Amino acid sequence: MAADAAIPGLFLTFAAMVLLVFASVSAPTWNAVSFLNTNVDGVSTHFGVFGYTGSHTSVGWYFPSGVADSELTDGLFHNLTIVLILIPIAAGLSGIAFLFGLCGASYHRAGTVFMTLVSALAFLVTLIVWIVEMALFGIARDHVRGRGGYAQYANANWLVLGALVALFFAFFASLCGIFGRYRSRRY
Repeated sequence: MAADAAIPGLFLTFAAMVLLVFASVSAPTWNAVSFLNTNVDGVSTHFGVFGYTGSHTSVGWYFPSGVADSELTDGLFHNLTIVLILIPIAAGLSGIAFLFGLCGASYHRAGTVFMTLVSALAFLVTLIVWIVEMALFGIARDHVRGRGGYAQYANANWLVLGALVALFFAFFASLCGIFGRYRSRRY
């Protein structure tokens, strides 16, 4: 290999990409992965990036009437659900960082430099979307609980947090990888 120092950053960007892809295919596509699970009047609902259980997939959605009150159905919360599109975007950026890391690990230092830059951008995007989704689903959870329903954070929150931590360490690992030893191939 041209640079063994780039390998940890490469692994971490791949891990972050996988975690963000799983979070992206959350409910309504895959109900096993969701950000918030509610049960109101015997109706169980799982909320994800592109909607909730039983809804059509779309960028930006409104909370269903059984779960939401008048505060959750206003434009602010609808706009916050649009911001959730940053999760698949962060997954794409992590994938691009991984591809640059492959170039850096097998061929040239420039790939590791680009992996560092793109993983930093992916980290920032993931940080923003994690803060937004925790606030959005935290407020929704409190509203449902305040009305006597059951609401609990689900596993996709922690997938995004895991990706955030992986991207944080990927940035520093790939930054150190820039200064690693790159051997030229001689035949």
